[in-house]
Amino acid sequence: MQINQEIQKKIASEWFRFLQIEICKKFQNLERIFSKRKKLKPKYFKKNEWKKRNINNGGGTYYLLENGRVFDKVGVNHSTVKGIFPKKFKSSIPGTKKNNSYWASGISVVAHMKNPCIPSMHFNTRFVVTSKSWFGGGMDVTPSLKDLKEKKLLHKELKVLCDNNKKNYKSYKKWCDKYFYITHRKEVRGIGGIFFDYLFEDWTQNFKFTRELGISFLNISENIIEKKIFSSWTKKQKEDQLIKRGRYVEFNLLYDRGTKFGLNTGGNLDAIFMSLPPKAKWK
Repeated sequence: MQINQEIQKKIASEWFRFLQIEICKKFQNLERIFSKRKKLKPKYFKKNEWKKRNINNGGGTYYLLENGRVFDKVGVNHSTVKGIFPKKFKSSIPGTKKNNSYWASGISVVAHMKNPCIPSMHFNTRFVVTSKSWFGGGMDVTPSLKDLKEKKLLHKELKVLCDNNKKNYKSYKKWCDKYFYITHRKEVRGIGGIFFDYLFEDWTQNFKFTRELGISFLNISENIIEKKIFSSWTKKQKEDQLIKRGRYVEFNLLYDRGTKFGLNTGGNLDAIFMSLPPKAKWK
């Protein structure tokens, strides 16, 4: 039985809100565990809310933890918004040929770690409605140090997720590698992950896949962090991390579709740019 679209919107938005809280709980607990062992005072997430200029068009909430013991900076953003796409932007969005109005809800997470042995991690999922409706999203990992076991674990877990949901892992992996390619550098951003968009059909099955990707992100990120949370590092490794972050900045400002979507739909600038690391270097 097909679920009414307004109910679909409500269910999707509530899931993204629930997942946001669960991710914050998990990451805050990691911050506490490390701080307790090191006899340090933990840092905490701060809640920030924002509204679009026309408050009837929605807004969002983002939680930000900065200069932590485990996280240099981690942001967890959820928003539910609606409005009208600018004419110059709508041509790239499905279902806007005759009507450029939209509704969108989603969650995005970017974690930049204090310890350079632990990679940066990114995750997002969304549900977008124009005259068409679809799910999109993905997760990827960006280390500054090579770890083949970590890469193997990541892709093993994502393949199981895709196989269990009858999704094409190879296609989504390839899409991720292509999407996160830094053209002017002629290099990929990290070790990849999966990326997908325009899941138009079978709302129930696609929503299940979207939910399970969120759960997989929770499990994968916790696993990666816990394995290295107490690892020591060198000044050279920290320097390499800062240079790698420079690539992260370049991609997000020049190519990232989420950044462009936010800027073209009147999003909150602090929430849009929360993905940027607190420090980076170039050479």
